[in-house]
Amino acid sequence: MTTAQKIGVVLVDDHEVTRIGLSYMLKSFDDITLLGEAETGEEALRLCAATTPEVVLMDMLLGEQQGPEVIAALRRQQPGIKVIALSSFDDRALVERALQAGAISYMLKNISAFDLIQTIRRASQGKTTLAPEAAQALVEQLQQPARAQVELTRREWAVLRRMAHGQSNGEIAEQLHISAATVKGHVGTILEKLGVTTRAAAIARAWTRGLVRRDEPLA
Repeated sequence: MTTAQKIGVVLVDDHEVTRIGLSYMLKSFDDITLLGEAETGEEALRLCAATTPEVVLMDMLLGEQQGPEVIAALRRQQPGIKVIALSSFDDRALVERALQAGAISYMLKNISAFDLIQTIRRASQGKTTLAPEAAQALVEQLQQPARAQVELTRREWAVLRRMAHGQSNGEIAEQLHISAATVKGHVGTILEKLGVTTRAAAIARAWTRGLVRRDEPLA
């Protein structure tokens, strides 16, 4: 993490009032360091290049720019960066675009301070969080009886279920008694078979297509 084990965060939003509120909130938590704020995608790219944050809070509508485009550019610039998409609405197309672009989580701006901080902490650990409204939007967009159409091996199903429960590659490796490198290989295959490019999109698709259930126990 950033200095003193704090999570370095960059805030990107073109509304000053929103930035002030989020900035004040972030600074009230001891394990968060706000590294800077940006109003545009270009500013975000420059700021992140200069500060190398772990997590970026990204508004989905930046004036004439679309959040997913900026997310994709950030991920190309810094592949390890974790982007949390923030939006005022649960547009299903925007949700999927953000996840496909590389966002690790998608939350609405009515999120509580506690839940947002928890989302940041989870993102820094490589774990996905989706607002219920965002998950429902994806259901409407993607839901179809696809379990039989997705051909995963028994091991891949086990990895996918644990991904959907928010476990990291290291945690999955420990539970399945395999190496982290093997888990990474399985994750790559799962993404390819699900037709997505990011872990968060795979988890969202697994939920919305009924491939896994959130209440399904892990064997």
